[in-house]
Amino acid sequence: MEINGAAAIVSGGASGLGEATARALAEAGAIVTIADLNEEKGSALATELGGVFVKTDVADEASVAAAVAAATDTGAPLRIAVSCAGIGYASRIVGKDGTPHAIEPFLKVIQVNLIGTFNMMRLAASAIARTEPLGADGERGVLVNTGSVAAVDGQVGQVAYSASKGGIVGMTLPVARDLSVVGIRVCTILPGTMDTPLFGMASPEIKAGLAKDVLFPKRMGSPAEFGALVRSIAEISYLNAEVIRLDGGVRMPPK
Repeated sequence: MEINGAAAIVSGGASGLGEATARALAEAGAIVTIADLNEEKGSALATELGGVFVKTDVADEASVAAAVAAATDTGAPLRIAVSCAGIGYASRIVGKDGTPHAIEPFLKVIQVNLIGTFNMMRLAASAIARTEPLGADGERGVLVNTGSVAAVDGQVGQVAYSASKGGIVGMTLPVARDLSVVGIRVCTILPGTMDTPLFGMASPEIKAGLAKDVLFPKRMGSPAEFGALVRSIAEISYLNAEVIRLDGGVRMPPK
């Protein structure tokens, strides 16, 4: 699919994997709408890329609808929607003192990561489905979601996070089947340990420890590599209903 001249929306687009994705798509010629809670970073990045910023809470239907509406008002057809917004939380289901996992943080992680992704998919897909089909295939667009290797290699204390990311994996095929009739593809990326701003102040020794189980190359992944993969998924029309690991071959140990 041709990215140049299309509109794209990226949730969580103000930093980390989302920022790298916004940069990759803008470099390919897309008009990018950055949907994020961080107004300062999001506005600055949108100005730099010639795009649009909309303050967005992905867990809120009206908020996501407003962001999608802004993306459709850029003057270019909305073809690409990428969900990168997410949060983490660590707790064993039963603590060492016998205390059960609190329900509130579990619900919050599901609300942001899983329901937030569902919100972006359903509202963006509705808008993309109204665009003119492209070429002989009749393609209209693509949805790209961010899972995690924790969806399949969940570690100790990752029950909430793994459940949310596993849900995203589980949605990939049925949503791709649902949207095939209107020419919209769906893929999910499972990043491994990525060198995002979360680890920006970490020492080389800490980063080396995080990368010790990576097969090759022996390092953390870069956000730019994630953005490049999103761009490739958008461009390669035969990629559909796929869950793609981006992790250097790592298989996460229990802890």
